[in-house]
Amino acid sequence: MKKIITDLLDHVRFLYLKDRFFVALGGCLLLSVMGFWWTPTYYLAIVGLLALLGALGYDLFQLALAAPKITGRRTPPKILSLSDASTVRVRIQNSGQQGFRAVLTDELPPELQIRDHALSFDLEPEGDQELTYQIQPMNRGLYRFGDLNIFLQGSLGLAERRVNIPQEQEIPVYPSILQMRQFALQAKTTVPAPGRRRLQRLAKSYEFDQIKEYVRGDDYRSINWKATSRQRTLMVNQYEDERAQRIFCCIDKGRTMLMPFNGLSLLDYSINASLALSNVVLEREDRAGLLTFSDKIGTVLPADAKPGQIRRIMESLYRQEDRQKESNFELLYYAGRKLLGGRSLLILFTNFESNYALDRILPSLRRVAKMHPLVVVLFENTEIAGMLDDPTEDVEDVYRKSTARNFLQQRQLMAARLRQNGVHVVLTRPEDLTGDVINKYLELKSMGVV
Repeated sequence: MKKIITDLLDHVRFLYLKDRFFVALGGCLLLSVMGFWWTPTYYLAIVGLLALLGALGYDLFQLALAAPKITGRRTPPKILSLSDASTVRVRIQNSGQQGFRAVLTDELPPELQIRDHALSFDLEPEGDQELTYQIQPMNRGLYRFGDLNIFLQGSLGLAERRVNIPQEQEIPVYPSILQMRQFALQAKTTVPAPGRRRLQRLAKSYEFDQIKEYVRGDDYRSINWKATSRQRTLMVNQYEDERAQRIFCCIDKGRTMLMPFNGLSLLDYSINASLALSNVVLEREDRAGLLTFSDKIGTVLPADAKPGQIRRIMESLYRQEDRQKESNFELLYYAGRKLLGGRSLLILFTNFESNYALDRILPSLRRVAKMHPLVVVLFENTEIAGMLDDPTEDVEDVYRKSTARNFLQQRQLMAARLRQNGVHVVLTRPEDLTGDVINKYLELKSMGVV
């Protein structure tokens, strides 16, 4: 008895009256008012009200029988990619003999900022229906999906019943895996530009290969005296040339990297680009590493080419959090001396607000560039650049365009100053960041700098 009462209360709690019921009820009320002037309309209102209540009872009875026979399951991707559209599938099954018009409302994570999610569909008797919708996460982290809510509409359209299906799930949003795979495929088809002279590598390897007999021209410093005494002839150690160079993605997590473009911060653009670049680096048989910093050193992942390295890089990038403080570039110099384990190519993702900010940082960058080949990534402000294409209608527009042109020229001047101080530069729009950074790495590699 207790279970029957509980089920009845749950059924009532999930019931909703539709607009059609209130319109019909209003018609009955109007007829009853007209009964003050013409008595038959009052009796007509009574008959109409009883018919309306009977029809409502029929709808409620249908919905009460159908609700327990509705089941559903959500099937999202196991991992979501930052800034990439992903498809979520929901399968609804009806084991009853009655078909319904229904609406699906999924309890989506609040990070998606979707407040009007609703999918209308027809649910056939003893049938199922697969629904799909797309989401585009713009923040890294753990996304929590709630329950599925299916609103069944009665055959007369007077009431509807909400069927709640528990489907709580947690799905992590990682840096863009789709972008990583896309650019890895493009990099495999990239051919170095013809006519470039292969330069001598900047890094020297001391990885042992074998012991061989001395021949004229071998380095005396590589003589193996123990092997010489055993063989009674000069023997030298032979070292193999190191092909795998160290490539570090250095990400500034400070205040200036929080600027958003198209819903994504510069930090997240850099994280997506770092994952794609690291994957290309490993495909090219170099060693990929990661360094993050702001007012303090964050993650330091040594450069490596082991099979699980891209997974370690992805996990590290997933856990990165911004810090709303000024970045200390002396920490980058310290890491370059003490933590990176030898001469490496450093690709620095950062953002300078003005030439005055660059003046403060340039001495540190110059010192870093003396130890390691350094590439600094600068971002163009696409919103300001778009102002130049707007029509000029008055003096205010002229002033606005002049200011925008001056800002863009400042960016060009920053890039020129960095190049004059021995720093390679990538000046790019945020949406073109990944492709331009990978092309710069391939260019340096074809030149022998890497």
